[in-house]
Amino acid sequence: MPTKNIYLFFINQFAKLIYKMSKRVVIAMSGGVDSSVAAHFLVKQGYDVIGLFMRLGSDTSTPSSDVKVATCCSAEDARDAASVAASLNIPFYVINFKEEFDSIIEYFCAEYLQGKTPNPCIICNQKLKFGKLLRFADYLGADYVATGHYARVEKHNDRYILRKGMDTKKDQSYVLFPLNQTQLSRALFPLGGMTKDEVRNKATELNMKTKDKPESQEICFVTGNSYSDLITERVGSQIGTGSLKDTSGKILGTHDGIHNFTIGQRKGLHIALGKPRYVVDIDPGQNTVTIGTADELLKDTFIVNDVNWITIERLERELHASVKIRYKNDETPAIIYPLENNRVRVKFEHPQRAIAPGQAAVFYDGDLIMGGGWIERN
Repeated sequence: MPTKNIYLFFINQFAKLIYKMSKRVVIAMSGGVDSSVAAHFLVKQGYDVIGLFMRLGSDTSTPSSDVKVATCCSAEDARDAASVAASLNIPFYVINFKEEFDSIIEYFCAEYLQGKTPNPCIICNQKLKFGKLLRFADYLGADYVATGHYARVEKHNDRYILRKGMDTKKDQSYVLFPLNQTQLSRALFPLGGMTKDEVRNKATELNMKTKDKPESQEICFVTGNSYSDLITERVGSQIGTGSLKDTSGKILGTHDGIHNFTIGQRKGLHIALGKPRYVVDIDPGQNTVTIGTADELLKDTFIVNDVNWITIERLERELHASVKIRYKNDETPAIIYPLENNRVRVKFEHPQRAIAPGQAAVFYDGDLIMGGGWIERN
């Protein structure tokens, strides 16, 4: 074999070896600044990166006033994500997740009809980004799925663990608590060690199209006047009027549907009692809403079901931890007691305000997420 051919042969073999060493990662690109910068860092770190945009609703970029569509993943967002992918020289695909996303909206509506306060972002992460998208990554031969979440995954002994993002104002570990060991082992969060300001600055330095893009809204598919409008539009035939009462059982008035209320709510009660009153209970069986004082909102004990443990396989004895009962709350010291059927009882050191069924309770040890589950109605 001529010397030149031998040289080309070894160059080709070396290139194949390098290719095999490059881990393939699928990144969920929403068309926002976070996923854009995350994709940049993955490329810089030598991964074989594929950008995927999840089309969740309407193909139109500007929704009409009477149609509820996914505003975080619009046609405009898809174009922005495609622009960033092109600038990074990575493949980019749009995949249709509308059917799966509709099931999340159905869950959202069903929870409100059960007197609960749901968190659809958590279900989206569990079922879509690290559910169907992970299965699609398998189809593409990818080793990992990456997102722009502000959180960190580490391997500790024989378990993968989840930690808060370094930016405490942007930390998103709370909405990732349901991820199991398989999902965590294949999750990459390139922004976990960064602050939002650093991400913005990097996007500006790279002159990304998304560099000045605003934050997406909290519930992306609620684009009308309120979430209750969406629920009425979707399941209006299942909504019935009921009674408003106080904690003694006295009837104070009527309501147009329990989907209009959440635990701790003060506005929109349409009752004048001379001093502030709050929603303290919602009974879907009786279709009643109970109004009480601020003190009557306080509780120190509640049950959590469908618990997912991250740092341990299961809870076998009481555990001291800090517990967070909604995304924007701080964690509070508590003791967690094991129960049967993947449930636990949580007792706070000090009573907490508005513990809402349907919300997630997530257990922390410092910046380490130990696990979490869903708050039951008493």
